[in-house]
Amino acid sequence: MALPDFLLIGAMKCGTTTLAAQLAAQPGLFMTDPKEPNFFSDDAIHARGAGWYESLFAAAAPGDLKGEASTHYTKLPTHPQTIARMTRMLAAPKLIYMIRNPLDRVISHFIHETSHRVIRTDLDRAIGMHPELVEYGRYGMQIAPFLQAYGAGAVLLTSLEQLKADPQAELGRIGRFIGAPGPLHWDDAIGARNSAEDRFRHLPAHQLLVNSPWATALRRTLVPKSLREWVKRKRSFTERPQLSPETRRRLEDIFAADHTELARAFPGHPALSACYPFRA
Repeated sequence: MALPDFLLIGAMKCGTTTLAAQLAAQPGLFMTDPKEPNFFSDDAIHARGAGWYESLFAAAAPGDLKGEASTHYTKLPTHPQTIARMTRMLAAPKLIYMIRNPLDRVISHFIHETSHRVIRTDLDRAIGMHPELVEYGRYGMQIAPFLQAYGAGAVLLTSLEQLKADPQAELGRIGRFIGAPGPLHWDDAIGARNSAEDRFRHLPAHQLLVNSPWATALRRTLVPKSLREWVKRKRSFTERPQLSPETRRRLEDIFAADHTELARAFPGHPALSACYPFRA
């Protein structure tokens, strides 16, 4: 059966797309296309069946370590069936869980949803209206079902902060964890993924009007560059949104409690200090 040897299971807005791109560039590793199958989490995708999921790995070369990266797997309570479906199909996968400062993650998540027109209010009000902005950053809570199902030895915790501080060393640690056939090498040419896209607010029918090849060609032919640049500035976030002091204190209390749960599972892990400076 063509099934993954390892999974990058989140968290959302923590650098998983960049890490997945780096892993896909390594000899002896195979990553799925699409990057995020979301097979175990999303009901409609899971309904396609095991054969569809296995087909995503069919192009792997003999001997390749196979992986996929789906941040939906650590999105409780949105996707409650993930772990039950995964354990029925995968006996002993290696799991990589990537986190970041949870306050920064909230803001990045808010920018993402605002740019895609899911959220249409300010940051403080959105936190009350969209609990997932906070829940997806409760890393101790999100990883607990995987630890219970597969054991602590099956989970590697890493962070965006660690990857930024020493990308080569952290990629090497990940490679050793998944059993890569040789040393992994960070490719600076790949660069960060997804960060630039989220700085722009998507328009209605964005894919058709902005991203399609014919629209791009037409825009460059008929619209003066100065006007294109003006529209781009209007669509962009000129300043990163900021939490109010009251909301920040409330979130710090929530994430501090979750930090305690995460620390029980990963005592002394560098991510505990790198991602929670407000705990100092």
